Amino acid sequence: MAVKIKLKRLGKIRAPHYRIVVADSRTRRDGRAIEEIGKYHPTYNPSVMEVDADRVAYWLGVGAQPTEPVLAILKKTGDWQKFKGEPAPAPLLVAEPKKARPLFEALGGDDAGKGEAITQKKKAEKKDEAAAESESTEA
Repeated sequence: MAVKIKLKRLGKIRAPHYRIVVADSRTRRDGRAIEEIGKYHPTYNPSVMEVDADRVAYWLGVGAQPTEPVLAILKKTGDWQKFKGEPAPAPLLVAEPKKARPLFEALGGDDAGKGEAITQKKKAEKKDEAAAESESTEA
């Protein structure tokens, strides 16, 4: 029996998340698994990769073969390099929290022109025309 370490898909249609499982190679993607050894959430920012390093080392030592996506995850977490005896990769980068946008007042914005509207000239022109008409009718 060939054993594979593969991804088991869970979640909604456009919000997938995966479990890293050890299963018989003949089972379907979301079928019965021997053991769950990790989680992978690709839609989070940054994506979440949780792997039980001891169980991964055991299953790789016994002869389980990882699929290509799982191999990429194991390389990022450093478990594949431990198994092969290679140097560990650089630690995963964690996204910095977004900084709040500075307030307009904090940037030195002035409130001098705050009450003026661009359309006042048109209203003033109409008032001037109305005043001119009233003067012409009076004369």
